[in-house]
Amino acid sequence: MTPLRQRMLDALVLRGMAARTQESYVEAVSRLARYYRRNPESLTAEQVQQYLLHLVRERHLARASVNQYGCAFRFLYGTVLGLDGQAFQIPLAPQLQRLPQILSRAEVAAVLACAHDLRAHVLLSCAYGLGLRVSELCALRVEHIDGAADRMCVHVVQGKGARDRYVPLGGDLLALLRRYWQSCRPRQWLFGPRTGQPRALHVQLAQRTYCRARDTAGITKVGGIHTLRHCYATHLLEAGVDLYSLQQWLGHNHVSTTTRYLHLARPDLPEGARREPLALLTALPAMPMH
Repeated sequence: MTPLRQRMLDALVLRGMAARTQESYVEAVSRLARYYRRNPESLTAEQVQQYLLHLVRERHLARASVNQYGCAFRFLYGTVLGLDGQAFQIPLAPQLQRLPQILSRAEVAAVLACAHDLRAHVLLSCAYGLGLRVSELCALRVEHIDGAADRMCVHVVQGKGARDRYVPLGGDLLALLRRYWQSCRPRQWLFGPRTGQPRALHVQLAQRTYCRARDTAGITKVGGIHTLRHCYATHLLEAGVDLYSLQQWLGHNHVSTTTRYLHLARPDLPEGARREPLALLTALPAMPMH
């Protein structure tokens, strides 16, 4: 490990950056160094900007991906190397404000019904019924589920921004989790491997589980497993959950982030879905399990 890489890792750890952020920032800087075959410390601002243009024009990366590289470079040159941001400029493009595609309740039911086994079905049901980010979903442990009648919640440990929070647990999802535990007896991690060393489920495996079920269901709407989090937020708003509670459950810093779901909610929701807002699974249309 080079001294510069170690300095960057130390700076990321000291500032409490998430493990995935650390990996993506270090990888971005490594690719910059490989592109120029030089120590990044010796590069000019113009060279860094040319590399960002290379990502846009030749590699055709999405704007959000290029901005992630830019944030990594700003951290390296501004925070780690202490260069002045005005003299060493790394521009970021404005983010496009696109609304996510939301699955209908029938489409959510179809995705869950097309999960290839019980473990996959419970994984996707938790993604929808708890509204977790995929990293939070994969990191769930058995002890994070509190099924006591006067609690009924899930403890999200060190979610985005290194913050803990509690998410309410619907009775229908709790019943499914109990069935899953009795059948599969998960050990430390709720969705960890059945054999071998206990460890958290890899994010890419969760993504593939969703995409496989979505494709089997014949759904062509774009988006990965994060779509189920969008559906959770939208369907709860439609069921009458207030914006402040939803903000806390989603783990948003600012309520303005949560308000975008107001643009997705339907005002003409059937009355049946409003009776028990947290019973998201039982509010879905009945679909035969594969």
